[in-house]
Amino acid sequence: MFAPTPTVVRLMQPSDIPMATRFELVGATAMALTLPRATLAGPGREQEWASSIVPRYQRRMREVNEAVIATYLAGGNTRRIRGALQPLLKAAPLSKSAVSRVVATLKDGLEAWRTRSLADLDVIYVYLDGFALRVRSGGKVVSVPVLGVVGVLVDGGKQLLALELCAGESFVAWKGCLDDLVARGLQAPVLAIIDGNAGLRRAVGLVWPKAAVQRCCVHKLRNLERKAPKHALAEIRDDFHRIVYAANVDTARTAYAAFERTWNKRCPGLVTSLREGGDELLTFFRFPKPQWKTLRTTNTIERLHEEFRRRVKTQGSLPTEDAALILLFSSRD
Repeated sequence: MFAPTPTVVRLMQPSDIPMATRFELVGATAMALTLPRATLAGPGREQEWASSIVPRYQRRMREVNEAVIATYLAGGNTRRIRGALQPLLKAAPLSKSAVSRVVATLKDGLEAWRTRSLADLDVIYVYLDGFALRVRSGGKVVSVPVLGVVGVLVDGGKQLLALELCAGESFVAWKGCLDDLVARGLQAPVLAIIDGNAGLRRAVGLVWPKAAVQRCCVHKLRNLERKAPKHALAEIRDDFHRIVYAANVDTARTAYAAFERTWNKRCPGLVTSLREGGDELLTFFRFPKPQWKTLRTTNTIERLHEEFRRRVKTQGSLPTEDAALILLFSSRD
């Protein structure tokens, strides 16, 4: 047995050690740090010594970078970021290129997340829904749809799988979103939970033909309420709840038939709307009972959308589509 050869540091007299002077932005102060330069000699190789306290090439404390990112996500461009942080930084330098590099790290992170492989994810359920953000484009503020997909893993964990800005919640847009998931290795889910968007329903059926589909019961009730006379709203809600909160699928079908008999003559538009959802309102009954509550609605992804809206509501509108996606990406956890 041979003892391992120890790593040797080449020692020099203090006056002989080369020093590197670096200006470090620490809080609101520019501080000059002098760092030694040395070589570590080991078996068969040499390696330059590097500080574990001040990483190589670092010019700003992490808190300064975080302030730059927070200002950008609040809607500031490069010029506004420098102006907003000037009172904090005082005489400390913060160049336009430095701000751009910090913001670029966000964009790089977003791109890596959007193109990451999904082949290792064992997704059994997916929630699909869209919402709108107000974004400045071409000199005016427009409403831009965002498509979102949340996957539920076998162990019950949830992951945001996709965020896409698009021209509208059309079949083409949704199919493109789902095709991208498949191209990145996502296996077909057992169940897709969706609202009543016809383009989304068609896209799911084409991309994942064997997946079961659950229509959101909350969205369907809202549709029924829009077609109902005000004096009958409470009665209609009760009759619909007897369907979706039934103890089992047979009881639900009995309540479904009773709804049709009760309202077919009084308000035929209600029955037409209910039949449009059809058996896909009852798909969740095929799955374990403890999961019924989360499977009968799109609330899982709606809550995520509400968090996104909360993040941006104080801004009125976002400066660019890039900023919108980066904000959503940064808020996903």
